[in-house]
Amino acid sequence: MNTTQLFAFLTELARHNDRDWFQSHKPTYEQLRREFEAAVTGWLRELTVSDPRLAGLEPKKTLFRIYRDVRFSKNKDPFKTHFSAYFSEGGKAGTGPGYYVQLGPQGQTMLAGGIYVPEKDQLTRIRQEIDYNGPVLHQLLEAPEFRRYFPGLGGEKLKKAPAGYPADHSDVELLKHKSFVVSHHIPDATVHQLDLDTYVPAVFRAMQPFCEFLREAVE
Repeated sequence: MNTTQLFAFLTELARHNDRDWFQSHKPTYEQLRREFEAAVTGWLRELTVSDPRLAGLEPKKTLFRIYRDVRFSKNKDPFKTHFSAYFSEGGKAGTGPGYYVQLGPQGQTMLAGGIYVPEKDQLTRIRQEIDYNGPVLHQLLEAPEFRRYFPGLGGEKLKKAPAGYPADHSDVELLKHKSFVVSHHIPDATVHQLDLDTYVPAVFRAMQPFCEFLREAVE
C-alpha cells in the first residue's frame, strides 16, 4: 500500500471536502480503497493466527465507509479524511473487544483496541472482573511488549468511584474508566518508513492479552 499517495489524496480531500471534488477524484479513491482492503486482508490473516476467534471474518465487513454520518453533527463535511477498519467478532459492528486501525495524515494514524463505550451490562462485567482480578490486568498493562506501544488505558473517567465500589478500592482508578481502550499513535513521517504488513500485526499481538481479558469479562 502506497501510504504517501494515500495521505496526499486525503490531504486534498480535507481541503476540498465536498461531493463534486470527491466525484471527480473517485477513480483515485477506489484504487486506494482497493489497496487498503488488500492490506486489511493481510493484517486480518496474520491476526487470526494468534486470535482464532477472528477466523472466518470477511475483510469487507471490517472496513468503515469514508462517508460521514452528519445527521447529528455540527461538522457537515461529507467525507472522513482517514481510512479505517475494525477487527472483532461480528466485524465493524461487533460489540465485543477488537482491534482498530486508522490511517490518515495530520497525525490521524493510530492502532487501538479494547471496548469503546461498552454497553451497560458489559461495563458492569468489566468492573467486576477488575474487582476480582485487578492484579492480572495490571500485569497485562505493564508487560514490556505491551508498554513498547501503549502507555496505558486511555479515555474518559468518572470523577469518583463507580456506584458499589469504595473510594479507597485498590484499583479505583481502573474502575473509574468509562471505556477500556488503548491506543498507539504514529507520526506521519514514521508511517511512510514502516513496513505496515508486519508492524500492524505486531502491535495487535501486543494488545491481544488485553483484549482477551475484556473478552473473558464480558462473556
